[in-house]
Amino acid sequence: MTSRPAPSPSSSARPRRRSALLPTIIVVAALVIGLVIFAGVYTDFLWFDQLGYSTVFWRERLAKLIIFLAAFLVMAVAVYFSIRVAYRARPIYAPDNARDDNLNRYQVQLEPIRRVVMVGVPVVFGLFAGTAAMAQWEKVLLFLYRVPFGSTDPQFHLDISFYTNTLPFLGLLIGLFISVAVVSFIAGLLTHYLYGAVRLTERGIFTSRQAQIHMAVIAAVFLLLLGINFWLDRYATLQDNGGYRAGAMFTDVHAVIPTKSILAAAAIIVAILFVVAAFMGRWKLPLIGTGMLVVTAIVAGGIYPYAIQQWQVKPSEGDVEATYIGRNIDMTRQAYGLSDMTVTPYNATTTATAGALRKDADTAANIRLLDPNLISSTFAQLEQYRPYYEFPKTLNVDRYTIDGKVQDAVIAVRELNPAGINPGQQTWYNQHLVYTHGYGVVAAYGNTVTSDGKPVFMQSGVPSTGVLGTDTSYQPRTYFGQSMTDYSIVGAPEGATHVELDRPQGSSTTSTDTTGTAGESMTTFTGNGGPSVGNWFNRLMYALKFQSSDLLLTNGVNSKSQILYDRTPEQRVSKVAPYLTIDGNPYPAVVDGRIKWIVDGYTTSSYYPYSQQQQLQDATTDSLTTANGVGALPNTSVNYIRNSVKATVDAYDGSVQLYAWDTEDPILKSWENIFPTTVKPLTDMSADVMSHVRYPEDLFKVQRELLGRYHVTDPKTFYNNTYAWSVPDDPTTAAVDKQPPYYLSLKMPGQQKTAFSLTTDFIPQVVSGTESRNILYGFMAANGDAGNVKGVKSPDYGKLQLLELPPDTQVPGPGQVQNTFQSDPTVSEQLNLLKLGQSDIKNGNLLTLPMGGGLLYVQPVYVQSTGSTSYPTLQRVLVAFGNKIGYAATLNQALDQLFQGDSGAQAGDANVQKDKSAAGSSVSGGTGGATGSNPALTKALNDASQAMKDSQTALTKGDFAAYGVAQKALDAALQAAIAAEGAAAKTGTTPSASPGATASPSAKATPTP
Repeated sequence: MTSRPAPSPSSSARPRRRSALLPTIIVVAALVIGLVIFAGVYTDFLWFDQLGYSTVFWRERLAKLIIFLAAFLVMAVAVYFSIRVAYRARPIYAPDNARDDNLNRYQVQLEPIRRVVMVGVPVVFGLFAGTAAMAQWEKVLLFLYRVPFGSTDPQFHLDISFYTNTLPFLGLLIGLFISVAVVSFIAGLLTHYLYGAVRLTERGIFTSRQAQIHMAVIAAVFLLLLGINFWLDRYATLQDNGGYRAGAMFTDVHAVIPTKSILAAAAIIVAILFVVAAFMGRWKLPLIGTGMLVVTAIVAGGIYPYAIQQWQVKPSEGDVEATYIGRNIDMTRQAYGLSDMTVTPYNATTTATAGALRKDADTAANIRLLDPNLISSTFAQLEQYRPYYEFPKTLNVDRYTIDGKVQDAVIAVRELNPAGINPGQQTWYNQHLVYTHGYGVVAAYGNTVTSDGKPVFMQSGVPSTGVLGTDTSYQPRTYFGQSMTDYSIVGAPEGATHVELDRPQGSSTTSTDTTGTAGESMTTFTGNGGPSVGNWFNRLMYALKFQSSDLLLTNGVNSKSQILYDRTPEQRVSKVAPYLTIDGNPYPAVVDGRIKWIVDGYTTSSYYPYSQQQQLQDATTDSLTTANGVGALPNTSVNYIRNSVKATVDAYDGSVQLYAWDTEDPILKSWENIFPTTVKPLTDMSADVMSHVRYPEDLFKVQRELLGRYHVTDPKTFYNNTYAWSVPDDPTTAAVDKQPPYYLSLKMPGQQKTAFSLTTDFIPQVVSGTESRNILYGFMAANGDAGNVKGVKSPDYGKLQLLELPPDTQVPGPGQVQNTFQSDPTVSEQLNLLKLGQSDIKNGNLLTLPMGGGLLYVQPVYVQSTGSTSYPTLQRVLVAFGNKIGYAATLNQALDQLFQGDSGAQAGDANVQKDKSAAGSSVSGGTGGATGSNPALTKALNDASQAMKDSQTALTKGDFAAYGVAQKALDAALQAAIAAEGAAAKTGTTPSASPGATASPSAKATPTP
């Protein structure tokens, strides 16, 4: 018989080694995970501490921790004691059947881990409860630090803060306790069943005395909580959005609220019956009571309100609901800041008379010609200088006082574009240590252009020069901006070699610059812009945070190095003020010797009584957010909003300042109590910053969306919906998107001076699937001038004025005007001249201005040639007043044509000299046929078209001789066309519009005429 060989020592030790390694691996993995988590928390603290907002860091996290622990303990302790009580109440018996024997086997198997299960199950449920409660930390703090509104609701006459601060917290608390009761009941019941206190027998369910008392007490607690919840639901009806309008309507007031009171009382009575029955052993009454409670909830909570709604409300809904619709109108207008809006009847004329703009000369001089949504590529071609710079797709509109006169400006920051670095140079060292910042602002006058249609810059160049300052009078370097999405490491000891690429070398350099290679100057950041990474521990923490070994090993980090991250204005403000909703369009301004981003912050609530809910993303989405990536607000619903905070972010060092803008906002006051000293008083805002404050776009969009219905204040008229409005679609785009609001300097009817305002149009309500007339029903402007006095806000700032046109108005809306521009044969013919040579026509923003006793429309027309380096230039201006339109090379000429040869005012481009042959013509809509023609121009255009076709044919065949002949013919045709147009302009024989030029009410223009 062969003997089996004995196992070798090495083979027998292998399993033991593996089993010994497993705990080591687990410990190491836990340490790594813990280190990564610690690195995240520690670096966050460094970030907040460097900015001076460590209070926010500690209080937010401490609040979350306390709330987590409180909810965790409530849930875990309750579940543990429920299981513990059930276990201690287990009966002692000998199994007498197969079922009992099976339970006994389960108990035996569970016994070795019973203590772990009895602790582990409560802990798991506690973790779930704590995590859910922690996410609601804002509700808890707003309750603890609540500030009264000083106004009450119209139903219960409670302060509004009860609904915005107290009721959400109570709902959270009751919801937590109900969850605790339900989980404790289930955990106790399962334990009772497992240990035999609850058994299924042939005669029914057997329940021990101890189990009955245990389950009855928990059921009583649950019913008591349910009763409290029913009672709170009475107040929650004022926040309901399920009816005709938000708030408690007729059925809620006369059926739902009374039945909620009845259900609350019934639930409490049944809870008492359960407690009594638990100790007396008589279960008939509580069971009957539970059945009655269910029946009452069905009848009183569902059938009765439904009957009231169907039989009493619907037959006369407009009259029955009038009182409650009135409440909804008043409270909605209060919640969205619309109560103090001034409504001005405006019987707009449609007749353009000579000198009509004389009283509006200031507005005429400030009419903006530069479209910030089109000229980004123009700025780029003229002012970008290097591919590692860029401008945003949509530029910003602001104003500056120059020589004592306020000038509208289109402004942008020349920001860093990391994607523009040569691919061969996109190393970690270059991306994070060399290419670190942008350089300077570029600003152009909004109301004029050069003779060839380019912007007239008020600030430009590298080094930065212009009326806003030089790179010695303001800090042009931009380390924090909207395109800064990656981190940079900056800073060095004094006297060290400059590493950061500063800017292209210009005609002069500052004394701190060191000329680098290839004509670039170098610099070193000298501010306090980010946490220090000058020691090895911080470097390790940030290497873990950004998962970068290069950061840890590079020799480019020194004892003075700082790391800059979270560099966009929105990120920085939202982190230091987590309670704010941030406007989607921060804008730059040169103030106090720096470039600063001005950011609007909103406090919001979704609990304001009787106020209509608004979906923020839908309300703030328009053609700009769709096409150019301008940010809309988040996808949340609110029914209260205030522009409570104005913030600034320094573009050089990233410092953030928060200013209490709406000092009367109770929600902001609550947050100031929570995070004291983080929000500065308005009195600290400098005069320079004050002069660049604007009315915020996203707030205005939300308000105008509501005003489509809520400009009507009579409840019956509101219900009939006969005067509902819509925001028009942008007629300059092919997509169906709302027209964005526009910043304009204008003097509204009744005002004494020009104000920098945000404006919008209204047309009749557009109903999906139907055709609506595109005529103007309303025009609204928000005054955005806060003044220029330190810490003092102008009383006119934020005033909303609505011009309400008569219902039978014949003033064309933006869609009709654009269609008239596009379809008029004379305009089309002359624009075709501009399109010759493979150029594209781009329609600028269509501006509406209340001038001359009516509504004036102004639209710049840009021409852009084909090619990768082409950019739009302003070549024509279209204007309209009533049914008459004008078209010229300058706005000043177009206005004079429109108003019978003399508008009575001078536009900003009055001194711009353009070729008279390019002046265009005045075209008025009418009902007659064409009164003249220009055969010479028509022939020239036809010849040019044929020459272009011949050129293309010759190229296709490779016949370059024929191509040269065709090109000469094209040049001759173009010269003939220009001469014919000039001759027509001199003799005044330009034809007027034919009947076909009259706009279809619902027509929508295409981008290219």
